[in-house]
Amino acid sequence: MAFFKNAKQPLGIFLYNIRLSTCSRHGYSTWATKGTSFAQSTDTKASKTAYLYWVSRRFNSQAASSAEQMSLIKQLRERTSAPIKDVKASLVDCNWDIEAAQKELRKRGKVLAMKKSSRTATEGLLALAQNEGKAAVIELNCETDFVARNEIFEYLALALAKKALFVQNSSQQIPGVFSFGPECLEDLKLNLDHPKISGETTIQNAVTEVAAMMGENIKLRRGVVMSTSSHGVVSAYLHRCPRPGLGRIAGILSLEVENEISQLDALQKVGSELAMHIVAAKPLFLTKEGVTSDVLNNEREILKSQQGDDQGVLLV
Repeated sequence: MAFFKNAKQPLGIFLYNIRLSTCSRHGYSTWATKGTSFAQSTDTKASKTAYLYWVSRRFNSQAASSAEQMSLIKQLRERTSAPIKDVKASLVDCNWDIEAAQKELRKRGKVLAMKKSSRTATEGLLALAQNEGKAAVIELNCETDFVARNEIFEYLALALAKKALFVQNSSQQIPGVFSFGPECLEDLKLNLDHPKISGETTIQNAVTEVAAMMGENIKLRRGVVMSTSSHGVVSAYLHRCPRPGLGRIAGILSLEVENEISQLDALQKVGSELAMHIVAAKPLFLTKEGVTSDVLNNEREILKSQQGDDQGVLLV
């Protein structure tokens, strides 16, 4: 019962009573004796005040230490965008050294990113980059729509699209159009200038580092580059565009004129409107030559069945 009674008291008083009872057993105090002198009472009050001050200082120092740790967690979280549990674990392992924890977090994140590379990534964005007479579109995939809206993911997608403008290949099946896979870009150098990801690195390492930050599988799937002659323009349209240069569906086309272009802006506007209609129509093939024989046979069968139904209706 005495324990529960003491539990209702403030923690400092409770600890002091325990210490005081211990001192009494060793003959250091006669505070509970009727014959206690005034000097002993004064010493006891001073001792009690000093002890409570010590307890208060101890709790205040612990609170300050917790505040510093929370500040370090917040700083490292802002630097890396890594999950809070991973940030705290790295700081604890590195004895709350933020620079060492940041390096450890990057190493740990890259290992996890490699482990997650086999997971399905069906979300993501298309990024568009254009210069005079050329346009490039790349597809960057992730696992969730939440990551697709992240500013670091968006920044990486735009940086990859700008780099894709310099991809060239002479073996183009369609004049002025070159489709490529991720292997064409992975080893190229990329200069990043973002508060959370910067410096010169390869495209493959940049994708891995962003995947480590996001905690998801991120991959560059494919891309296409379209160019035109000096008498033409390349126009593009992006559907569901969260910010300039990004979207979920893209349409690009080139328009050429016989003579020198006199009204470039008007021609590009027409091209953008045509690209928008192409996105709405969702064509399966770019050219007549690209249509496979299986698709042609299926379409013929559908037309024959429709004609037979019409004839049946007419006979009735």
